[in-house]
Amino acid sequence: MQYRKLGTSGMYVSAIALGNWATHGETVDQDLATECVRKALDLGITTFDTADAYAGTKAESMLGEALKGVRREGVEIMTKAFFPTGPGKNDRRLSRKHVMESINGSLSRLQMDYVDVYQAHRYDYESPLEETMGVFADIVHAGKAHYIGVSEWTVEEIRAGAALAAELGIRLVSSQPQYNMLWRVIEPEVVPVCEELGITQVCWFRRRAGVLGPQEAGDWIISGPRPRGGAVLERKLGLMLKPCSEFIFSWRPGTRPGYGDRGRSGRCASELVKDRGREASGSAGEESQDQG
Repeated sequence: MQYRKLGTSGMYVSAIALGNWATHGETVDQDLATECVRKALDLGITTFDTADAYAGTKAESMLGEALKGVRREGVEIMTKAFFPTGPGKNDRRLSRKHVMESINGSLSRLQMDYVDVYQAHRYDYESPLEETMGVFADIVHAGKAHYIGVSEWTVEEIRAGAALAAELGIRLVSSQPQYNMLWRVIEPEVVPVCEELGITQVCWFRRRAGVLGPQEAGDWIISGPRPRGGAVLERKLGLMLKPCSEFIFSWRPGTRPGYGDRGRSGRCASELVKDRGREASGSAGEESQDQG
């Protein structure tokens, strides 16, 4: 296993991390979750990524249980806040109230005193950025997190967040975007800006729910536990996916690829796949919102 520094921090992380979105608590029970975590440790993986909203908070609890007895200083734990964790209006987003309650809930479920990286799971357009970064700074200064990160933020949001973090005496070290062969919108702007600011990309959905997995007879197959979106592609669309070369980008010349909000951009290959499937089967039904 290779190990790399996260952003401009002095902390090393494993080049491959184990995330538990749409697995622990959804398609994987505790015994199998523990087996996977222990196997990852055996292979040299020391970095684990989760979020409070995954599996309705169960994913954090299962990761904490799986790591019982593991030397805390020997692993790096990343979790996130933003998506709903309850029915109330304040059980979501990045207000001071929710973020402070979220970190306490996450630490309780993980059975830990601190996390290594606490991440804003999305940008909150309803809370002032100053409020959000202020509570993140308080969490770091209280010793409940070492560093902060963001997920699916635009270039402008990353720049503003990094500047505020520096003013508050904390370090924004990571950006967690979706990135794979079918979804590469971070390349033109996000990656260069993050390199300039000393922020590492911690990418999710690298295999696109199995679409970028093993090949058989020239067609892509979906195998093993996967997010619900992948199950929709296989079960509801009844679509055998073609090799990826047929579906690479549909970016329109002269337009900026969207980031975080697909409505701002030309359609990506995965959306073409879904559209073709709908044409073939009528209706694909509703898919759950991606929370990676």
